[in-house]
Amino acid sequence: MRASPPPETPQSDHGDRPPVYAERFRAFAARMAVLSGHPNAFGVVVVYIAAWAISGPLFKFSDTWQLVINTSSSIVTLMMVFLIQTSQNRDTAAIQLKLDALVRATEQATDRAVAAEELTEAELAELKLKIRASVEVDQGAATPPAR
Repeated sequence: MRASPPPETPQSDHGDRPPVYAERFRAFAARMAVLSGHPNAFGVVVVYIAAWAISGPLFKFSDTWQLVINTSSSIVTLMMVFLIQTSQNRDTAAIQLKLDALVRATEQATDRAVAAEELTEAELAELKLKIRASVEVDQGAATPPAR
C-alpha cells in the first residue's frame, strides 16, 4: 500500500515535477540511446538486413518483400529521430548546468556567461568581445617585462 502524499502537495498540478509519462519517456529514450549506440545493435541490424536479402528469392523479390525493409527502416528512423533528440536535449541541458556552475565558481568569469545560451546573437558577440579583451588584459599582466 502506498503512502499518500502530504496534504500541501497539489494533486492536479505537477509543480516542478514532469508528468509521469514524460519521465517514463525520458528514461525509455535514455535506455534506447544506450542500446542503439552499442556495437551489438549494429550486429542486429546487419543480421536483419542479411535475413531480408536472403529471403528475397523465397518471396520472388516481390513488392511486399521490398515493402518490409522500406517500412521497417522508415519506422525505425522516425522513432530514432525523437529518441535521439530527447537524449540530446537532456544532455545539452545537463552540460549547460555544469558550465553555469563552473562559471559561477570561477572568480574571473563574468556572471553574464551564466545562461549565455539564452542571449541574442548580438549579446553573444558583445560578451565574446568583452571576454577576449579580458583575456588579453590578463595575458598582458602575466607576461614578464622584456629585458
